[in-house]
Amino acid sequence: MSEAGIEGARERRVVSGGVELCVAELGEAAQPTVVLVHGYPDSKEVWSEVARRLAGRFHVVLYDVRGHGRSTAPMPLRGGFTLEKLTEDFLAVADAVSPGAPVHLVGHDWGSVQGWEFATARRTEGRVASFTSISGPSLDHLGLWLRRRAARPTPRAVAQLLGQGRRSWYVSALHLPVLPEAAWRGPLGRRWPALLERLERLPADGYPTSSLPRDAAHGAWLYRDNVRPRLRRPRRDAYAHAPVQLITPTGDPYLSEHLYDGLEQWAPGLVRRTLRAKHWVPRHRPDQLAAWIGEFVLTHQDRGPGAARPAAVAREAQGAYAQRFAGQLVLVTGAAGGIGRATAFAFAEAGARVIVVDRDAEGAARTAELARLSGAAGAWAECADVSDEPAMEKLAARVAAEYGVVDILVNNAGIGLGGSFLDTSPEDWRRVLDVNLWGVIHGCRLFGRQMAERGQGGHIVNIASAAAFQPVRTLSAYGASKAAVLMLSQTLRAELAGRGIGVSAICPGVVNTGIAGSARYVGVPEEEQRRLRKRAVRAYRLRNYPPEKVADAVLRTVLRDRAVVPVTPEAHGALLLSRFAPRLLRALSRIEPRL
Repeated sequence: MSEAGIEGARERRVVSGGVELCVAELGEAAQPTVVLVHGYPDSKEVWSEVARRLAGRFHVVLYDVRGHGRSTAPMPLRGGFTLEKLTEDFLAVADAVSPGAPVHLVGHDWGSVQGWEFATARRTEGRVASFTSISGPSLDHLGLWLRRRAARPTPRAVAQLLGQGRRSWYVSALHLPVLPEAAWRGPLGRRWPALLERLERLPADGYPTSSLPRDAAHGAWLYRDNVRPRLRRPRRDAYAHAPVQLITPTGDPYLSEHLYDGLEQWAPGLVRRTLRAKHWVPRHRPDQLAAWIGEFVLTHQDRGPGAARPAAVAREAQGAYAQRFAGQLVLVTGAAGGIGRATAFAFAEAGARVIVVDRDAEGAARTAELARLSGAAGAWAECADVSDEPAMEKLAARVAAEYGVVDILVNNAGIGLGGSFLDTSPEDWRRVLDVNLWGVIHGCRLFGRQMAERGQGGHIVNIASAAAFQPVRTLSAYGASKAAVLMLSQTLRAELAGRGIGVSAICPGVVNTGIAGSARYVGVPEEEQRRLRKRAVRAYRLRNYPPEKVADAVLRTVLRDRAVVPVTPEAHGALLLSRFAPRLLRALSRIEPRL
């Protein structure tokens, strides 16, 4: 554990209700003011990475909650941590750092619990321009949520109550006298950094600070002074008087996502975001958090607290895809057409930033242009051949330098090859494997390494094929390349899981794309190849399964972190047969397709 302090920050002391609060500031005071409030058992240093990323555009303010970090504790402790007194502290800090303008509030854990109080209390109206809530509900909303489910104990309501009760075991423990303080000042305080590193996989980068045992002992009074009183008598007028953005980590072991069901009742126009992370999001995902906070602040900076949001912003907030992918950086290979283009458009419609890669420069540029029109936060075209290792290395370096580390990689580029194995030359094999397999390997190795080194997770989607598990007698090279992609995806998924990087394989099946018209057929003259291509194109058109459905499967796969996803009905059927009736599948593979 390191000493407290934010590198490069200006510190001041603010007096509030008999305590001195340690306040740190970064950035220019003339910029919009963003106040970051920490949770339990943290100090302001939990925000250091997010603050550093925001400081270039905003006046960033962090303060140690009373009794934490370099702030003094109230005496006596009992009754010194009520939400009313914490509200006085916030107002004192806001008046000191931004006397003439409302501040944009961001809270995590108990910082978010406090933030809900600040954003709904009448005496703070006009001082909060916007509020971003992360992993911390309003105690008033929570009390009413519990009452509604207890009043109507349906099986679903009971399951939600029991589920949250299981997650909240520590709340009762912190109400015990003496024991929490003894544990934090003793063995738990010494072991907490190692526990965080193991359970949350947080980097050992000087957090938490050396004040942790004292902070945690004092912070137990946050629970004792507030939880039971507010749950017994929740306010029924706790409506937000400022725009609210809710960021929910899907892997939070302490808070159920169901706690936020119906939150729009209390925060009209609520913007929802979901993030694949555990509880300590400010340490896990500072890049994404800073991007969402910055976007939300700029949206509401000049509009004033309580102002209605534009229709475009309200629409953007709707839907699980927008909640999850807005602002994220997505790279799609083979995106000049077909599944790649449809996938780029789908991410664009969800508000992502999209990098379109293809060896067809004109087609990539067209996709990027249409992606911008579809709602992408940004869209750029890059020309590269995925089979060319030096070109891919240059691409990865250029993307990192110009756009940042990719959050989601979709390895889609591929080519088709049909015909007899005995007619397939070594050159034919090399060509198929270079694009279909080595292109995926290059993408996973280069961009996956960047994700791992950043340490903030990510997701890799590899487009395989139903031919990966469905043998077809005329697709030996193509099927082998896609089977390799499928197995590569599964082994990478196991290897990268510990780094928070998901890996998925999509197995589309017969989809109406341009691959049928560009495929090569070995062992036949060129004229016969043209005839075979025309018949294949006709068959794909008759099947008429659109690439947009595959694109939707890609987004759903990332959202749910699925491993292997067949898309078309025939792909689902082939996967089932490969698992439960492999002999039948092998028998079917002997049938010669009519082309």
